[in-house]
Amino acid sequence: MEAFQEQAQEHLLAVDVDDKASVQRTKIKISGLKKGSNKDVAILRNIDLEVPKGVIMGVIGPSGSGKSTLLRALNRLWEPPSGTVFLDGVDICDLDVLSLRRKVGMLFQLPVLFEGTVADNIRYGPKLRGKKLSDSEVHKMLKLADLEISLSDRPGSELSVGQAQRVALARTLANEPEVLLLDEPTSALDPISTQNIEDVLVKLKTNQGMTIIMVSHSIKQIQRIADVVCLLVDGEIVESLEPDKLSQAKHPMALRFLQLSS
Repeated sequence: MEAFQEQAQEHLLAVDVDDKASVQRTKIKISGLKKGSNKDVAILRNIDLEVPKGVIMGVIGPSGSGKSTLLRALNRLWEPPSGTVFLDGVDICDLDVLSLRRKVGMLFQLPVLFEGTVADNIRYGPKLRGKKLSDSEVHKMLKLADLEISLSDRPGSELSVGQAQRVALARTLANEPEVLLLDEPTSALDPISTQNIEDVLVKLKTNQGMTIIMVSHSIKQIQRIADVVCLLVDGEIVESLEPDKLSQAKHPMALRFLQLSS
């Protein structure tokens, strides 16, 4: 298994993206991350991973392989052991948790909006920090999420699921995150809404250099937008490949998962 992890690391560090300078800088580093369960079953096993700044990393694998747990460790929704997760070289356990979650935003499978208007939702995070967003700043967040400005005064309860997910994204972006974590963000959306979200993510990477880590069960989706793909099996990263080289995966469980998912 160590050989697979070494191969994964080599592939990850060799990823060729447009911004060569961004690849030279590690945004997130994970070293020896483990998590067990109450039944002495490992959820995460010795995860070692480096995520360069300004890339989209796709995380795929069978259900129960630890994908969501890995994401939650990165902004301390699950508290990782000290010395295992680093943001810009700083142990995230040494950071104020609210400050960390502003820098490392997260979007979930199903959007949950607060009571009030779309604008109220977008202003929520900055308001907690004592900052009041102007109308123009709210409109900027809507545009970033590919939403019409006219939605600003609409109650969140009146939105479609696709619109609500993009409002949730705009709300996250209002905190000016450096890293965006996405846990199956389009699994409940129709194809058009899915395409809208994908387009926004690519623009965030291209125009703002944002680092994005996305869990998805859709191999095709990951191939469309990711720069590198990590495959988790039983809590271990067994492969890390460029999207167009997934067919070259060597781990037997990874191969089986890819064949059944195609």
